[in-house]
Amino acid sequence: MRRVVITGVGMITALGTGVEKSWAKIKAGECGIKRIESFDTENTSVKIAGEVTDFDPTDFGIEKKEVKKLARNTQFAIAAAKMALEDAKFEITEENATSVGTIVSSGIGGMEIFETQHKTLLDKGARRVSPFTIPAMIANMASGNVGIYTGAKGPNKTIVTACAAGTHSIGDAFEMIKYGKTDTMIAGGTEACITEFAITGFANMKALSTRNDEPTKASRPFNVDRDGFVMGEGSGIVILEELEQAKARGAKIYAEIVGYGETCDAHHITSPGPGGEGAARAMEMAIKQGNIDKTTVDYINAHGTSTPANDRLETAAIKTVFGDHAKDLAVSSTKGATGHALGAAGGIEGVILALGISEGIMPPTINYENPDEECDLDYVPNEARKKEIRVGMSTSLGFGGHNAVIAMKKYEN
Repeated sequence: MRRVVITGVGMITALGTGVEKSWAKIKAGECGIKRIESFDTENTSVKIAGEVTDFDPTDFGIEKKEVKKLARNTQFAIAAAKMALEDAKFEITEENATSVGTIVSSGIGGMEIFETQHKTLLDKGARRVSPFTIPAMIANMASGNVGIYTGAKGPNKTIVTACAAGTHSIGDAFEMIKYGKTDTMIAGGTEACITEFAITGFANMKALSTRNDEPTKASRPFNVDRDGFVMGEGSGIVILEELEQAKARGAKIYAEIVGYGETCDAHHITSPGPGGEGAARAMEMAIKQGNIDKTTVDYINAHGTSTPANDRLETAAIKTVFGDHAKDLAVSSTKGATGHALGAAGGIEGVILALGISEGIMPPTINYENPDEECDLDYVPNEARKKEIRVGMSTSLGFGGHNAVIAMKKYEN
């Protein structure tokens, strides 16, 4: 069976545009969550988010006249994909273009396009609605435009599974290479939903933290006083290659992907299943596919949203799967630093896991101050830990009961 490795990474988060900026701040325990600047929050109960404030799409080859035709999440995806390809030193040519596929997913898509154009319709009439509205806002356009801007002509699709979308993308891309459908994949997630409409919708369902006076303390995964997630935005993209191709190129290998699990809770539109049963089955599936000895799993980058239900039930799922070993492995949520970027989260956290395995770094759960007795694992509190990660996992659990897990290990020839 073909082996699949990660040879390039690209990342945009509230901590900065570019892998070096974001990763350095994640390791240092910094937080990118601030008061919202992109719209007036006078009428919203939630006034904080993890906004990307240093991003200029023209820095990534998007011409000024094209910027307004592309939703912000699509701009993020193009930029992160270009970063990842450059990092991998992978050139797409006429000869290899058809063997390079793309799966870049979003939970929602071009939310700001929908909002602004609907307002134009109401305020100025139908004739003023942009003809680019639909191709800008539909969720698959991030992946489609990555193909256009990079020249990748292989399989191209988008998976819309809420907050599990980015992990589903990497998992599906892994299997497409593993089973010989293609040789190289650009995969991950992208999202940009920090808008008045989206913030209000999530706030009214009581999903968001209202700790407005302490933005950097608001996302508190696994703390007893956690009160919801903080919206983030950004993109995380990885380049996946068939191992022998990567070796022949002399490519740097961050990690090897070995397992992928995907399940459904079939329980509730927003709440995880009882006991984290669906998440546990997804972990078991990834472990079985990767033929992994559970005692070699050293680290899990958890979904860890900082909502009361998610953190408790995800902890329960880990304990169900790993038994006594659950106390020996490390678990952290990097959403305390980045916020929760919905469909981009799995892509961003896939990049973080690959970097952690490559460098032997377990990133911290920041703001870990008041333990919850029902969340009683080793959450790498507040400071990064230098330690080898033989096998690591990344979990994503989405509204609708979607569960996705990928397993990576340190590359050995």
